[in-house]
Amino acid sequence: MTDQSSCQLYLISPLDVGGDFADRLDRALAAGEGLATAFQFRVKDVDQHEAARLAAPLQEVCAARDVAFIVNDSVPLAKRLKADGVHLGQADGDVREAREELGREMQIGVTCHASRHFAMEAGEAGADYVAFGAFFPSETKLSDHRPEPELLEWWSNLFEIPCVAIGGIAPGNCAPLVKAGADFLAVSHAVWGGDEVTAIEAFRKAMA
Repeated sequence: MTDQSSCQLYLISPLDVGGDFADRLDRALAAGEGLATAFQFRVKDVDQHEAARLAAPLQEVCAARDVAFIVNDSVPLAKRLKADGVHLGQADGDVREAREELGREMQIGVTCHASRHFAMEAGEAGADYVAFGAFFPSETKLSDHRPEPELLEWWSNLFEIPCVAIGGIAPGNCAPLVKAGADFLAVSHAVWGGDEVTAIEAFRKAMA
């Protein structure tokens, strides 16, 4: 995930990534070429062995499409998969410790909710990106944090580290976040809740 002048899509997996999901991901990334540049693998309540099995075909799709493959929450799984990155929530461990474990090449992102303080701390600790949200009510994850788009503006004016906007983002509501300076929009239900190609095309239009 590199710092871009234009906003890009950061796709987050649904919790069920079995069945034909690898095909859906491939279709979404093909439609989102140049726009969808990162994918987060997010599964719950499965052991590491099962998670690795589920991740393998998705990681292949991402590699073939030159899209960063990011593991949610788990430093050990990210290390095992030799993923491109790991995304840490506030309770998922320390950026510096993760960096020691994973080396310089691995991207490390941090959830910062609506907190400038968390974001600055993450940046100082060496995070590669910070994520703010939820900007809107989300189908994927409950959050009491509701930042305003000004937070993205503040961050992007002061810091070089890319910022990700997350939470209930859809083609119909994303324009203010793009305008405020989000480097990435993290989206899940808006893409996987219907036809992924139609959704990606709608995002492309709305973000232009």
